[in-house]
Amino acid sequence: MGWTLTSFAELEADQRQAWSDVRDSNPALDSPYFHPAFAGAVHEMFGNVQVAVDDGHAWFPVQVHKRRARPVGWPGADFQGPVAAPGASVDLHELVSTTGLHALTFDHFPEARGDFTPWVDGYLDAPFIDVTGGLDGYVHRIDKASRDKLSRVRRMTNKATRQLGEVRLVWDVQDPRLLDWLIDTKRSQYATTGAYDYFAMQRRRDLIHHLARTRVDGFAGILSAVYAGETLLAAHFGLRDRSVLHWWFPVFDRSYAEFAPGWILLRELISAAPQLGLTRIDLGPGDEDYKRRAMTGSVPVAQGEVTAAQWRRKLRTTRLSAQRTAIERLKDSPFKPTLSSMRATAYRALAAREARR
Repeated sequence: MGWTLTSFAELEADQRQAWSDVRDSNPALDSPYFHPAFAGAVHEMFGNVQVAVDDGHAWFPVQVHKRRARPVGWPGADFQGPVAAPGASVDLHELVSTTGLHALTFDHFPEARGDFTPWVDGYLDAPFIDVTGGLDGYVHRIDKASRDKLSRVRRMTNKATRQLGEVRLVWDVQDPRLLDWLIDTKRSQYATTGAYDYFAMQRRRDLIHHLARTRVDGFAGILSAVYAGETLLAAHFGLRDRSVLHWWFPVFDRSYAEFAPGWILLRELISAAPQLGLTRIDLGPGDEDYKRRAMTGSVPVAQGEVTAAQWRRKLRTTRLSAQRTAIERLKDSPFKPTLSSMRATAYRALAAREARR
């Protein structure tokens, strides 16, 4: 029978259970993004999630627009890809060609097995923190520079305690107003830095609220915050599945930047990990300084596109090569600031379009 596309809503209970069972058999898929509940939440808000199913051996939830598929939750999903047993062969070209798609675009595949390699354009590193044993275990896994940073964060924590009150972590906060504050603060950060505004689209804001209420078989959206006395310093919304927390949307109050509140929140989470039942915090792809300092390891994630027609693949390869050449030349020229300005302008235009959807 091969690959078929089915609406998420039309999956039977035994099909979803089979998806969960296969995922549980593969340790590489323990990220919350591979849980059926994540796809279900996205479908609840957007109503357009389809699941590519390969004879009950593999599942790949996607969203399709004009015959182009993207992984469910794109562009917010930090890990993507088919759910299959360890070592199973997954033919993505067959998926695309037999379901009538033109292409399947991806940017955060956590591994590039042999059957994915022909479609990969490049790689990013996705850092993680092994929090087994809490803070005591963590300090033995990081280098001296990171331990020095952690010592400075401890001093900042003590300073905040002296000036504002005892620092405390509040885990799994059920407060829509705090979540709205987090979203608004994140959007202000996007505007200040010229980054893409993920929350410009109202349905994505609704998705975060929906995820915050979701509790399914170990999967949950988790809002946490760190306070000094009654003063809110920082907050974070992420996804949890059993012992894995995905670090997704962290924010802090810039009025208290002198205390390094984002770092205080992360340190408090690491310290509380054993009590919370956490063994790993995934930081998601990116080379931000705090991720490099905090990480204990990383996994490569692949970017690319699977096309039904060979000419589409050749066209994409040519276009990407030209773009990379142009960007490298701009980076080494007096016009480098222009590149950042152009990118920020493009992001603002995209956010404006998405705000109307």
